[in-house]
Amino acid sequence: MGKRGAGQETAGGGLITDVFADIRAGVRSVCAEFDGAYWRDKDKQDAYPTEFVAALTEAGYLAALIPERYGGSGLPLAAGCAILEEIQAAGCNGAACHAQMYIMGALLRHGDDAQKQAYLPEIARGALRLQAFAVTEPGSGTDTGAIRTTAIRDGDRYRINGQKVWTSRAEHSDLMLLLARTAPREAGAKKADGLSVFLIDMREALGAGLSVRPLEAMINHSTTELFFDDLSIPASALIGEEGKGFRYILTGMNAERILIASECVGDARWFIDKAAEYAKERVVFDRPIGQNQGVQFPIAKAYARMRAAALMTADAAARFDAGERAGAEANMAKLLAAEASWEAADMCLQTHGGFGFAREYDVERRFRETRLYQTAPISTNLILSYLAEHVLGLPKSY
Repeated sequence: MGKRGAGQETAGGGLITDVFADIRAGVRSVCAEFDGAYWRDKDKQDAYPTEFVAALTEAGYLAALIPERYGGSGLPLAAGCAILEEIQAAGCNGAACHAQMYIMGALLRHGDDAQKQAYLPEIARGALRLQAFAVTEPGSGTDTGAIRTTAIRDGDRYRINGQKVWTSRAEHSDLMLLLARTAPREAGAKKADGLSVFLIDMREALGAGLSVRPLEAMINHSTTELFFDDLSIPASALIGEEGKGFRYILTGMNAERILIASECVGDARWFIDKAAEYAKERVVFDRPIGQNQGVQFPIAKAYARMRAAALMTADAAARFDAGERAGAEANMAKLLAAEASWEAADMCLQTHGGFGFAREYDVERRFRETRLYQTAPISTNLILSYLAEHVLGLPKSY
């Protein structure tokens, strides 16, 4: 995989300078092998896009953020953003594998040398998949401090009991990052005290205390529910120190929001390009519908919002890569990009009229897929609450 190359890049019809132009071109080349028919078939069968993930892995894109000494490319988060944006803009779905980029942070920043040497080279070459991130529980939702899954020390092992939900890709991952409680909630000054992070080898855990149940959903997201019944894992599975897990995953959550924002920008680009092309070709009342301002204006407005979201996302990634505090920017990027992609999706469906609901046009599938990001990985309302409290200094609302 080429690292980076200066050049001009077209984004939704607009010309921008991009140091990752070579990477973007390479991603588009891989994606060209997986057309709409491929994704429609996966969606119909509710199947995992194994071939697509394998192609990205072979090309080195899923190892982009792993340091070179472990077999990766050692690229910054901004490069990961470019990769995921282009995947979405090409009409593919990076949700099948994007977790590997943002989960990686906990292991890279807080794992010990033995853990890094054992797993990172294997992940980089595609022999192992780190795709599952088990945090959310049925009774806690986004209130992470309220999780109840426990990991109790027992000699040189931990015993895990509890339940997780909306853990995507668990059936297609070898490793899983787990957030569990190692100390009672009431023992700490804050709700999130006493939470710890573990790297679980699912090949050993499945059937030995861990069971996975698929969850049917509106979109093909390979999501599951997990049940831990006295699962025994080695103490060496602990990432960093006990009780500091919440702060460990916070940086990863910022990376996740920035990367998801990039995907939403890519989605918006796809919808805008799709709508613009259709509006030029579709003739009604002896004229292309794109000649009508009632059709033009929503497309133009979606384009402007996409470009604004892209700038916010680029700023957030730059701050993250510079080691600056990027919580506010990461949240704003995710908020603005998710809204931009959803507006573009609604506009694209409306532009296509009845044909937008026909599966062969791919609009309805991608319409469903991009709607997710108004809710996950964090809801729009929680982002607004964060900005109100931590940026604007308003009283805490929850």
